[in-house]
Amino acid sequence: MDMSRRAKCTIVALTIVVCLLLPHPCASDGDQLAVGEKLSAGQPLVSDGGAFALGFFSPDSARPARQYLGIWYNSIPGPRTVVWVANREAPATDPTLALSNDSSTLVLSDADGRVLWASTGGIAGVNSSSPLPAVLENDGNLVLRSPNGTVVWQSFDHPTDTFVPGMKTWLNHRTHEGNRIVSWKSPGDPAPGSFSYGLDPSNSQQQLIWNGTRPYWRTPVWTGSAVTTYYLGAGTVVYTTVVDTEEEITVRFTVSEGAAPTRYVLTSSGSFQLLSWNGTASAWATLQSWPSTDCSTYGHCGAYGYCDILAAPAPAACRCLDGFEPANAAEWSAGGFGQGCRRKDQLPPCGDGGEEEGFVAMAGMKVPDRFLVEEGGNRSAEECAASCAGNCSCAAYAYANLQSSSAKGEVRRCLVWAGDLVDAMMLGAQWAATADTLYLRVPLAAASTGRKTSKIALKVAVPVLAGILLLTSIFFVWFCRFRDNKRKTESQKKLIPGSTNTSTEIGKGDHTGDLEFPSIRLADIVAATGNFSKTFMIGRGGFGKVYKATLDSGQVVAVKRLSKDSDQGAEEFKNEAILIAKLQHRNLVRLLGCCTEGAEKLLIYEYLPNKGLDTILFDNARRSVLDWPTRLGIIKGVARGLLYLHQDSRLTVIHRDLKASNVLLDAEMRPKIADFGMAKIFCDDQVNANTRRVVGTYGYIAPEYSAEGVFSVKSDVYSFGVLLLEIVSGVRISSSDGIMDFPSLIVYAWHLWSEGKADELLDPSMAGTCSQDEALLCIHVGLLCVEDDPSRRPLMSSVVSILENGSASSLSLPTPNQPAYLETMEEKKSDLDNTRNTMALTVLQGR
Repeated sequence: MDMSRRAKCTIVALTIVVCLLLPHPCASDGDQLAVGEKLSAGQPLVSDGGAFALGFFSPDSARPARQYLGIWYNSIPGPRTVVWVANREAPATDPTLALSNDSSTLVLSDADGRVLWASTGGIAGVNSSSPLPAVLENDGNLVLRSPNGTVVWQSFDHPTDTFVPGMKTWLNHRTHEGNRIVSWKSPGDPAPGSFSYGLDPSNSQQQLIWNGTRPYWRTPVWTGSAVTTYYLGAGTVVYTTVVDTEEEITVRFTVSEGAAPTRYVLTSSGSFQLLSWNGTASAWATLQSWPSTDCSTYGHCGAYGYCDILAAPAPAACRCLDGFEPANAAEWSAGGFGQGCRRKDQLPPCGDGGEEEGFVAMAGMKVPDRFLVEEGGNRSAEECAASCAGNCSCAAYAYANLQSSSAKGEVRRCLVWAGDLVDAMMLGAQWAATADTLYLRVPLAAASTGRKTSKIALKVAVPVLAGILLLTSIFFVWFCRFRDNKRKTESQKKLIPGSTNTSTEIGKGDHTGDLEFPSIRLADIVAATGNFSKTFMIGRGGFGKVYKATLDSGQVVAVKRLSKDSDQGAEEFKNEAILIAKLQHRNLVRLLGCCTEGAEKLLIYEYLPNKGLDTILFDNARRSVLDWPTRLGIIKGVARGLLYLHQDSRLTVIHRDLKASNVLLDAEMRPKIADFGMAKIFCDDQVNANTRRVVGTYGYIAPEYSAEGVFSVKSDVYSFGVLLLEIVSGVRISSSDGIMDFPSLIVYAWHLWSEGKADELLDPSMAGTCSQDEALLCIHVGLLCVEDDPSRRPLMSSVVSILENGSASSLSLPTPNQPAYLETMEEKKSDLDNTRNTMALTVLQGR
């Protein structure tokens, strides 16, 4: 009996010892957090290798109870260097981190059990059969994986204010969505600050620092190098790798093996710094910091000015581009550069002296912002120059050969500028690999006598050779002008895309004297379209037919032929031509030229192979190619195009006929707004206008416009709302199919939304690709845009912001009002007949 009791006591004692030695069920193990375990304050995970730690920290010693979940360098002594924070906007008291039962989601809770943060983007249930732990890897990446090794979620996809090796910035070419790092609010507060850094959604070939929504600093434009290297010494190299595919562009940062800890950080003051750990000094060494000088901040030197960092030994200073001088010399001398620079000599009127213009080259430049990438394949340097020379609105161009680096196979790049040249910089030899040569349009005399190369090149230039070249150039220009003068006055010039030719016939009784683009002979268009054969016709616009044609140069174009009995006369033709020639945006169709001979009025556009959105969206056999990501990209693209027209262009333009058939799609389904025949220009202080002639298409016309003739930017917003609802539903606004017994698509959409059944509006052909949150947000935005009261409709700037911010924006959106009962088309026509003595209505039928 005693032996038995002694044995039992021994077993109990051993059990206690084993239990004490075994890990606690709520404790984590090394670099992993398993299902059922909890991570608490003071119990960090440490990566296998010891480089990084994951745990809770308090950045403000005055408020130690405010805890954040973060990742920091574990191997670096001294103050904690945090590289990632989870709950930036929700500090916790007595927090814990746990893994969901299916190991797909990390959940951060406070002492009361409230969820303050959870990992997003996971795939629910992927690990339910054999849950895997969360692992902190030795590069600082916190990873959730499925049993087959697929990454379910990782912290590298959600950076905060820091890039460590292995992280990347990315931007989707189609949706223009990407990631950014966002500064801390202050050194002691990890909440998102006002500065952010990432790829520019408008031009993916550059990266920006934003202060709020305003650009603060800009990188040089990517020159095509797949990998750039930066040597830090002692065998340490920083590599920046760019991968540009049809889907997205990514920029990844890595370092050579054995390098000291290295990171990029965006500080709360807006400084983007490259830092490396100096073990001898036991401190972070700043290798580079941007902006590097005051004059290198975005637009500091004003329009047509640039920051010259080669001004050593003097500090970097603002200069005027070649051929320009300070707009206000006294202000410039006093250190005020806001007014920028102006031309020393004005360019001759377009078409009157094209031969008296030339280009002056400035090498070693970070080229200005607001450029356009010329489309149309691999243009040569000569074709790039000719393209700019042939467009009177082109102020400058830059050319680069990207051969051997572009993953998309585009081996050449042609950039052009149509507006003010802003935020240029003269780069030093250290950054020669990122520099371009900027070719500025100047009067011929300035081009002949001005600077042809950078300052460095001038030091080795031979004056005698320059003189010979100058005399030769003058003689050559004089000879060519003398030889061709008679020919140019006797015949109309033929359009060759990229040439400097403009028509001498424009303006002779056809009201198009101030057009700023080339003209093409009618005979050439007749030949290219088979005498306007039906086999070449690709569409029918509001005022005529559209044909596909191939010019002598081999370029495929679209020719819009104004019908002779159309209501659009010479004034509308002139209006559309001038407007499109002056507007430059990736979501607006590009005008290449025109033709005016006799009664013919023709416009030549870039050819877009997928034609109008309506030809796919409302075709049951083809609409399935428009999956949800494509439709959302179209919605966002049209929104950006309208925002440009309303706010960002030099002119405030009201389109007045936005509809599905006037949204054209390129080969990659990117949208371009077309048909500006009815567009109107507003003055800077003009809010709305009144007209006796209402134009547009039934269903798209805003109520105040059709009833009272009052139009404004809100009229376009209404049309955009209708178009948005069409894209989401696949139902044409003028159709009665698919809307039950409701009088219109708008009323039907509002009814479903108010009943909480908005998902029933979604086009069934999108099944399997649709993000319901995004689609419901779009429906909500569409209903706000078609409010009867124009003052309740959002501006396009708000629409773009809402769409870019995604479902997070829906919480702050107002509730759309019930739309008024829309009259039938017959009732509208009757009302308009009764008011014919006071107002004219022009109805544009769909294509």
